[in-house]
Parts: sequence; structure tokens; C-alpha cells
Amino acid sequence: MTSAVPQPRTEAAPSGEPAGRRGARRSLALALLLGAVGAAVSLLATRQTWARGSVAVAGGDFPLTATGSDVTGVPAALAVVGLAALVAVFAVRRAGRYLVSGLLALSGAGTVAAALLGVGDSAALDEKAAETSGDTAAAVTGLTHTGWPYAAVAGGALLLAAGLLALWFGRRWPAMSGRYERDGSPRARKAAPPVDPDRPEDLWKALDRGEDPTRES
Repeated sequence: MTSAVPQPRTEAAPSGEPAGRRGARRSLALALLLGAVGAAVSLLATRQTWARGSVAVAGGDFPLTATGSDVTGVPAALAVVGLAALVAVFAVRRAGRYLVSGLLALSGAGTVAAALLGVGDSAALDEKAAETSGDTAAAVTGLTHTGWPYAAVAGGALLLAAGLLALWFGRRWPAMSGRYERDGSPRARKAAPPVDPDRPEDLWKALDRGEDPTRES
């Protein structure tokens, strides 16, 4: 007599939650983290010094600095757009979600490109050199750059990653609840409980509901 071979059993998750839903929650949490950190890093980087130099004036060399926003305003603007798109992902569904996710990814890619173009840019300091010296032909000397442009690149890459996650997994993410959305149909109103004039608490509850407790029902 042959004994039955035991079949492998599929173990349920300890929480009882389907694997697909767990994966969607994880991708959602990761996209939120990447998007929020990416936007914050990009905005922070644009407020820092990207380049330093000097210009010759009557009293000697005058030091000059240029922040990321002086060099280019694109990364900061796209970081704000990306952050707004990250929030808007949960307010739209179906095709709208794909469009917003694509906007989030493009914001990240644009931030990366703009920051890379600003790494060796000297136009902002040349303009400051001309203003400081009063000579329109003056140019900055001793030009050096900091690492903050690369921080903006990293922030843009995080935004791009968040957008790609939204494009790939966004269809499984929850959307804003529609319980507060009005469909135009009349809603049944619950009948108000009777008011006992001898009970002060009933009178106060009626007043809170906007009713006249002295009116005969």
C-alpha cells in the first residue's frame, strides 16, 4: 500500500494580506519616500553655493559666489512640479494617473539635466563680475565649483525613480476616497429623535442640529 505524497502548501502571509497588495503598499511607500526626499534635496541644493570666483576692482580682487538659483532656476521649479505631481498621483485614476506619473518622471529627468548643465556654468558669476566692476567686458577669475550641483542631480534622480515606480505600480495604488464626492442624487436624511422638553440635554442636542426645540413636531 503506497502512502500519499504530501503536497506543498502555500503559506499565507502572517498578516493575511495578499502578496500583490503588500507589494503595492511597499512600492507606494518607496515612491513617496524617494519623491519627497528628491524634491527636498533638489530645493536645498539650489539654495547653496555652486560656484566661486573673484573679479579685479580698484581695491584688489573682490570675491564672488553664485548659488544654484543664480545659475539656473530650472531644478527648483521642476522639484516643486515633481512634488505636486507626487501628491496628485493619488487624486486621479486610470489614464490621469499615468499622465501625472509621467510628469513626475519628466520632472526628475529635467532636474538631472539642468543640474548637470549648471556644473561648469560661469555665466552667473560673469554677470556679477560685470556688475561689481562696472565693466561689461569683465569676467570672473579663479573660478571653482562646489559639489552642490551633484546633490541636485541626485535629487532629480530620486524624483525620476519615484516617477518610474508610479508608472509601473501606480495602477495598483489606492486613490482618494470618493465618499465625499457628490453624485447629484438626493440623500435620505435620518429622522431626528424626539425632543423631550423636560430633558435639557435633548434641548441642547436639538440646538446643535439647528432645530427649534420649542416647535411642535
